[in-house]
Amino acid sequence: MLDNFVQWCLLVHGWRRVVIAFVAGALAALSMPPLFAFPVLFVAFPILVWLLDGVETQQSWHLRIFGPAFRIGWSFGFGYFTISLHWMSGAFFVEPDLFLWALPLGLLGLPAVLALFWGVGAALAHLMWSDYGQRIFALAATLSLTEFLRGQLFTGFPWNLPGYALNITDQTMQLGAVIGIYGLSFLVLIIAMAPATIWPNLGQTKTARFAPLAGSVALLVVLFGFGQFRLNANPTQYRDDVRLRLVQPNIPQAEKWKPENEIPIFEKLLTLSTERSSPQDPGLIAATHLIWPESVFPFLVAERPEALARIARLLPNGTSLIAGAARNNTDRTGLGQTETGLLNSILSFNDQGEINATYDKYRLVPFGEFVPFKPLLSLLGIREMVSASDSFVHGARSNRPFAPSGTPPLLPLICYEDIFSGELGDGVNQAEWMLNLTNDAWFAGTIGPAQHFEQARMRAVEQGLPLVRVANTGRTAIVDSLGRVTASLAQDEAAVLNSNLPQRLEKTLFSQYRHMIFYLIIGAVLISVLLRNRWRRNWEN
Repeated sequence: MLDNFVQWCLLVHGWRRVVIAFVAGALAALSMPPLFAFPVLFVAFPILVWLLDGVETQQSWHLRIFGPAFRIGWSFGFGYFTISLHWMSGAFFVEPDLFLWALPLGLLGLPAVLALFWGVGAALAHLMWSDYGQRIFALAATLSLTEFLRGQLFTGFPWNLPGYALNITDQTMQLGAVIGIYGLSFLVLIIAMAPATIWPNLGQTKTARFAPLAGSVALLVVLFGFGQFRLNANPTQYRDDVRLRLVQPNIPQAEKWKPENEIPIFEKLLTLSTERSSPQDPGLIAATHLIWPESVFPFLVAERPEALARIARLLPNGTSLIAGAARNNTDRTGLGQTETGLLNSILSFNDQGEINATYDKYRLVPFGEFVPFKPLLSLLGIREMVSASDSFVHGARSNRPFAPSGTPPLLPLICYEDIFSGELGDGVNQAEWMLNLTNDAWFAGTIGPAQHFEQARMRAVEQGLPLVRVANTGRTAIVDSLGRVTASLAQDEAAVLNSNLPQRLEKTLFSQYRHMIFYLIIGAVLISVLLRNRWRRNWEN
């Protein structure tokens, strides 16, 4: 029966081939957080390989690049992103009178654009196609390469890379400390495609047909064993000098910027900060750092002396408040050199209510915080989804960590800045921990916040740095330097979390060399495939 199905995949063409590729991609999406249906990959990716096996050889270069192989890869990617990113449509319902018209653009338009990378990857692989096992290495390498480009081009959007399927356990994600998420994506693709070498039977020996599958199983065992060894060798240890109190206020996005809610929201933050969740909770007095999430103030706090005074009364002696806040991009030189707009910032307040350090978000969310090509697109009625202002402006990229007085140097990350593997800035080299402030209330009640958290967790593994994550709602958590969640709050609840800060590890290989190991792996694989294909052609002739 399976032989018949494989033969059908080889022979199907036209719209049926496109539909099968879409369904296979949608199936592969179930491997992403939070479902982690890892076994589906062993069905979805072999189907992709078999569909490409059935592509007829094209004579013109135009059809080789944008012909059937491209359409199969694009259709697979379209299914993958349509399912795995469906939750993004939730943002259009926050202010439906303004944005519901754009729902099809988010639900189908974005997946269609992202799928172009998969189409190019499949087309490039088919230029090196063969009837033998090396074809899965070619496809895994080119898809990994185009996924890397997806994270770099046009501001980049490396969401739901295949490697995040390995977040299913703490053990299987540990190799990220060496090869990063793009290297893990290559391994996931190789492992998942291995069953495709068993069928069709082209007269090869059973050893030749089943060797890739045996190799993929062995690779999974090695991944798990390496991870277990690394976890056992590095138990979580904590610093005594940093005691954190994290506040998750759970403020609905639709209520956040209404003027009548300014005082109730601020009072809620103050109340939660001092509230004791249990008789064992020491409260704010024991904390060295109180932390609030991204853009948590419903006003420009730096311009409200009465709010700064309330913060001073709130904080015990020696306690700092670190909070996300919008602030005006003020020109302090008097030369009119700054761009008009708001900055999405992290502010540090001392116990006198004084702002003693700031960080401004460098990577803004396209169409959320700014509109690319705004003069043109504004003519079509397209505007930013954040209603706090007409537009945010980019902060300056800093090569130094964020280091308020009395605080170990940290790498500040706002919202989705934490999804860019190896692109966190040079300040990460001096940082002792990472702080991610986010507002996932745009996607409350969806799987989006869970996916975001898992991507942030991988950054801790890659960098060997503990991660402190504070969300308005979503997943507020403490993650140690190996990606283990040591403490967390449930999504969609207003609560506080107390914890000491975990210690950092020695620098990981990935933190030192970033993507260099990935480049070497992909380069070696592609060269090996080309040489193998050339040798086989010479041997057959």
